[in-house]
This record gives sequence, structure tokens and C-alpha cells, in this order.
Amino acid sequence: MYSVILATYTYLITHFSDFQLACIGSFLLHESVYFLSGLPFLYFERGGWLAKYKIQKKKNTVEAQEKCISRLLLYHFFVNLPVMVFSYPVFRLMGLRSSLPLPSWKVVCTQIFFYFIIEDFIFYWGHRVLHTKWLYKHVHSVHHEYATPFGLNSEYAHPAEILFLGFATIAGPAITGPHLITLWLWMVVRVLETVEAHCGYHFPWSISNFLPLYGGADFHDYHHRLLYTKSGNYSSTFVYMDWIFGTDKGYRKLKAITEDDEIDAKQYNSVSTVVASQDGSEAKASW
Repeated sequence: MYSVILATYTYLITHFSDFQLACIGSFLLHESVYFLSGLPFLYFERGGWLAKYKIQKKKNTVEAQEKCISRLLLYHFFVNLPVMVFSYPVFRLMGLRSSLPLPSWKVVCTQIFFYFIIEDFIFYWGHRVLHTKWLYKHVHSVHHEYATPFGLNSEYAHPAEILFLGFATIAGPAITGPHLITLWLWMVVRVLETVEAHCGYHFPWSISNFLPLYGGADFHDYHHRLLYTKSGNYSSTFVYMDWIFGTDKGYRKLKAITEDDEIDAKQYNSVSTVVASQDGSEAKASW
């Protein structure tokens, strides 16, 4: 496997410039991973496949899905791509390199672990700020147009939010000045994680069933179903920030109720609303 990676990467650095690989290459990698991982959930929802694993029974209309995709393409080409291009000098200044040798797996894993810590911390507080009244109304409400997320919804957001929360993703790499391979791997892992968190399905093989403190689709789906002042569950990948600051109380209360009693999807949504309304004053008080 290492020899294949090395041969492929050697071909890339001998045929393309650092700028092309870091900007255009990163953009194409992002788009490929994002749409290849997100599109299946769109068709699962349309066709009713794997319905028993769907967290909410409500479906998005075809028109709503198409609107999401068209806006995504607009944002990706006119927000994400220019940001990658203009941030390239900054990353070079911070130490980004693309030359051989490739970093060891120990270095790669250590840096990506650090990126998760930094990203979780910044994203949590940034996300909470976006749920204040003015910012939610004028910025974050765009992302919450879809109360039933479907994978591709993960990056559907106001351009200001894309820039604001996008800082959480690039902060870690900007600090360490990684090898391009590390940056690419971090991008792939982060995209797969956010698509999974918004997919709308909780499978027996979902990562959250095996990895402690990992949020996943069930955790984030709760956040999308509720009103902005009563949502909680602001974390990105891991949930310890919500646990530390008590912003997951409604979710944990709901899980305790639903684990004790067998209820159908309609009852589940009703219980969610009741639990959220009980915690609403607490959520408002936090701001």
C-alpha cells in the first residue's frame, strides 16, 4: 500500500506545481469525496431504502434536494475555491510542504489527532455563537432550512458561516504546517465525518456505536430537529464539549426516555419537542 501511495504521489509532484496540488488538487479531492459520500444518502431517502435505519421518517422533497445541490456548487466554486487559492501563501508561510519524503504514519496520526482537538474546541464555540438570535436569523438559519438532514446538507450554509466555521477546520493545519499528504488526509476524514453526521441514518455499524464520545448522525440529527434556542448538541466530531458545558442535557434526557420505552417515530419527534421545551429557558439563559 505504501509503495502505491508513494508512486502515485511521486507522479503528482513531478507533473504538477505545488500551487496546483495545494489549491486545485485539494479542491478536486474535496469535491470527489464530498459528493461520492453524500449522494448515496440522497437516493436512499428518495427511494425509501434502508428506511428502518432512518432517524426521522420525514423526507425532503426532490425540489429541496436539488436546491441544496445547486447552492452547494455555487458556494464551492465561488467561496471554497477562492479561499483555497488566497490562503495558499499563508499555508506556505506556516510550513506547508509537498516534497519527499512522505511523513511517517506516526507523525500523520499525531497531527490529525491534534487537528480534531483544535477543530472541536473552535467549532463548538463558533457554533454556539451562531445560535444567538441575530446570527441565527441572518446567517445560521440557512443551514437549518433542512430539519431533516441528508448528507449533502452538511456543507449547505451561508457564505459567512462557511468562512467563519471553516476556520475551525484549517486552524490546526495552519499551526503545524503539515505535509500536503497530511492535509489531504485530514480533509478526507473531516468531510466523511461531517457527511456521516448529517446523513440522517443511524446504522448498527455507525461509528458512534463503537467509538466513545463520537457524536455521529443520531447526536447531530437532534440538533437539526429543534428550534435555535433549544437545540444544544453544538459539537463537531466528539461530544465532550457539550458534556462539559451541559448543552447536551436535552439530548441525553431524550435518549434515557427512548431507551426505557419503545416508541415509534411520530412519538419520538413529539417527545423531542417536549424535552426541548423543558430545557428552553435554560438554553436562553446561557446567552
